[in-house]
Amino acid sequence: MARDIVVGVDGSAEGLAAAHWAAREARRRGAGLGVVHVWHRRPRPAPYIPLDSTEREWAEKLLAGTVRSVRAAHPGLRITDRLVCDAPVAALLAAAADADLLVLGSRGLGAVGGFVAGSVSQRVVGRSARPVVLVRAGRSAADEHLPATDGVAPEEIPETPYRQVVLGLQTDRPCDGLIEFAFDAALRRGTGLRVVHAFRTAFRPAPVPSVLVAAAPEGPPPVPRPPAHELAEAERTVAAVLRPWRARYPSVAVTETVAEGRAAAVLIRAAHDAGLLVVGRRGTDHRAGFHTGAVTHAVLRYVGCPVAVVPHA
Repeated sequence: MARDIVVGVDGSAEGLAAAHWAAREARRRGAGLGVVHVWHRRPRPAPYIPLDSTEREWAEKLLAGTVRSVRAAHPGLRITDRLVCDAPVAALLAAAADADLLVLGSRGLGAVGGFVAGSVSQRVVGRSARPVVLVRAGRSAADEHLPATDGVAPEEIPETPYRQVVLGLQTDRPCDGLIEFAFDAALRRGTGLRVVHAFRTAFRPAPVPSVLVAAAPEGPPPVPRPPAHELAEAERTVAAVLRPWRARYPSVAVTETVAEGRAAAVLIRAAHDAGLLVVGRRGTDHRAGFHTGAVTHAVLRYVGCPVAVVPHA
């Protein structure tokens, strides 16, 4: 029996989007859904809490409203709810300890420039031993599928093919859990998997003297590309890493993209039309607090589709 998926909700638009995404994922996995809201007592009630309500009553109302919304959209799904009074990060990590997946809302890039330093979602991503999926506000079931033709009714959207899953792959220390997560996600959706690997070339062309640039009649000369053998070697390495996984998941159509450049920029471009982006995060060093890594931090800020962050050694 599949383990439940847990979603943390906080009354925000992104939290509600995360709850509905988690419900759809639970259906795909044949699992149940646990909806968790964490609240904590303050010396003074928050300004958004009505004068005739306590913090606990407000938290109960918020959780009940989210659960009603999810039940209405996903009848028959097994849903449990849990109200916790505790520190948010610790409570969410504890709630997801026995789950397959933890889902949270993500503000992404906004008026304050993306993730707020020290935000709950960022700290959970940096510390969780379980995969965490971050979902933006406004994401709906239709966004997981390719554009529907005119005249398709909303109830017919699930029959439209899913958008592809994109996996960001490092080849120096490939992680089985990360790769398996991406292949399994593509299989459950009946869609393709695009594996993206970025490498930095050891070839660095000598700078062109400014006097020659200025004298060039058509502007500066083009920057030379990295040697073909570096690209070919990177492509061979990616193919070798994926070979056993292609055999294990023969029904998943896999495309490989190997590009020279910064990993974050390459992944952000590749995930433009994706339904899900899967990236890894190394280690869970609690002594160092939390650390998502530069690439993961960048994609969480700029990628619009849901992002799955899978921890690995």
